[in-house]
Amino acid sequence: MKTFWLAASLLFLVASAQAQPVDTFEGPVIGPQGSPIGKIWVRSSENATVFRIRIDPGGLSPGWHGMHVHAVGDCSDPGRFERAKGHVNFENARHGLLHPEGPEEGDLPNLFVNADGSANAEVSSESVVLRGELGLQDADGSALVIHAGEDDHLSQPIGNAGARVACAPVK
Repeated sequence: MKTFWLAASLLFLVASAQAQPVDTFEGPVIGPQGSPIGKIWVRSSENATVFRIRIDPGGLSPGWHGMHVHAVGDCSDPGRFERAKGHVNFENARHGLLHPEGPEEGDLPNLFVNADGSANAEVSSESVVLRGELGLQDADGSALVIHAGEDDHLSQPIGNAGARVACAPVK
């Protein structure tokens, strides 16, 4: 029996020592006027990607806001953020975390903004990673885009989330 536990312990130690690397990124969240309104931190392994978002007081209007990962890391057109292109959608799925033919890889939960315009949130996705050919940091990067309204997670093409009001390039 001692041999079994010794072998199991050794296997656990070897597996722990060979843990998958975690890639990281951090950068600004750009508001509609073109200046930073917060910060984004991204941590990613081959299993999942975790987005941590901080919006400074006064950064956004209070309430729920849709969030999506967009295909291009270009936030150079503040107030519109159309250069970020559409949602990451490698498999041509339908938009929405609740859609029976979805979700797109870029679909994320909504962000709640407090009465003072600030927010702190952490959301994860098992559909995207930072590095690699189809990673968020590919040749043209990607962007986390925050919309003016709440995403209903069903309506096409963006869940009735409205205009793009903030953008965080991930390059």
